[in-house]
Amino acid sequence: MKAFKFQPLLKQTLWGGDRIIPFKHLDAKMDNVGESWEISGVKDNETIVVGDGRSLNQLVNDMKEKLVGKANYERFGTEFPLLIKFIDARQDLSIQVHPTDEIAHRQGKSRGKTEMWFVMDSAPEAKLYNGLKMQITPEQYKEMVANDTICDALAQYPVKEGDCFFIPAGRIHAIGAGCFLAEIQQTSDVTYRIYDFKRKDKDGNYRQLHTQEASESIDYTVLPDYRTRYEARKNEGELLVECPYFNTAVYDLDEPMTIDYSELDSFVILIGMKGEGTLTVDGENMPFREGETVLVPATANEVRSEGTIKFLETYVLS
Repeated sequence: MKAFKFQPLLKQTLWGGDRIIPFKHLDAKMDNVGESWEISGVKDNETIVVGDGRSLNQLVNDMKEKLVGKANYERFGTEFPLLIKFIDARQDLSIQVHPTDEIAHRQGKSRGKTEMWFVMDSAPEAKLYNGLKMQITPEQYKEMVANDTICDALAQYPVKEGDCFFIPAGRIHAIGAGCFLAEIQQTSDVTYRIYDFKRKDKDGNYRQLHTQEASESIDYTVLPDYRTRYEARKNEGELLVECPYFNTAVYDLDEPMTIDYSELDSFVILIGMKGEGTLTVDGENMPFREGETVLVPATANEVRSEGTIKFLETYVLS
C-alpha cells in the first residue's frame, strides 16, 4: 500500500518569518508564515492528500486500521492522533502551557497537548524557554505574570540544529526569535497564553491571556535540565522521545537503509529535515526531501531510504 503526502496548511502569524516557503520548495508568495501544518486532522484545519483530494480524516475513515493500526483505531477511532508542524519564529512566541487530557476534560476541552520540538538550522542567537528553573506557587505565578517577571522563573536555552526538547502537558514553554523547528504533538489546538510581552495585534489590542486556565494546568515541578540528551549517529536510528502519545527517532543517512515495520501496529510519519533521497514503501518509490512529510500506512512492512537525507520518524504505540 502506498504512502501519502499532504498539501501543507501555511499559517501567517504576527511572529512568523520567511524560511518555511523556501525550505519546503513552494511556489508561493506569502509574508510572515509562522507555521506549516504538515499532517493535521484538526477540525476546519484538515490537510488534503496530494493528488487525491481526500482530507486526512476522510482517509482514516476509509482505511481505518489499515492506515493507523488496529490498536490506534480502537483508541482514537477516525480521529488521527498526531499533528505535525514546521515553525519559523521571527519574533518570540508567547509564554504558554497546555493542559493534560484529564485537566482538559475538566475544562470542557476534548484533550490536552503533549508535544516535542526538534530544532533545525536556526539563527545563531536563537533561544527558547522550556520548564521552570525555580520553585514557585500558583499565587506567585499569577503575581509574576501581573508584574512582567514570569520569564525570570523559566529555564532558557540557546539552541542549535539537532537540539531536541520534550514538552509534556503542563510544562511552561515558549519558542524564541530565530528558532526554526519541527513540532510533533497530540491532535489538539488547546493553548493557554500566559504572557505575551505586552505586544499588540494588528488592530492595536493586547492578545488574550488565559491566566486562570493556565494556573490550573501548570506542572510546578522543577527539573535540573529539560533538554533531551542523545548521541547523534550516522546511518542508524536514534530514539529521542518515548511517551504514551508518540515515539520519535532521528535518522541521519548517507547510505541506503531498510527499516522493518512488519511488527509495528501503527502508521509511521517521516519528516524531512535535511537533504534528499528516495523512499521505497513496499516496493513503490517516491521522492523525499527536506520540507516534506510522508505518512506511511500501518500495513507497510518496510521502508527503504536511499540518498543523503536526515528525517524524523514518529508513530503511536497504544
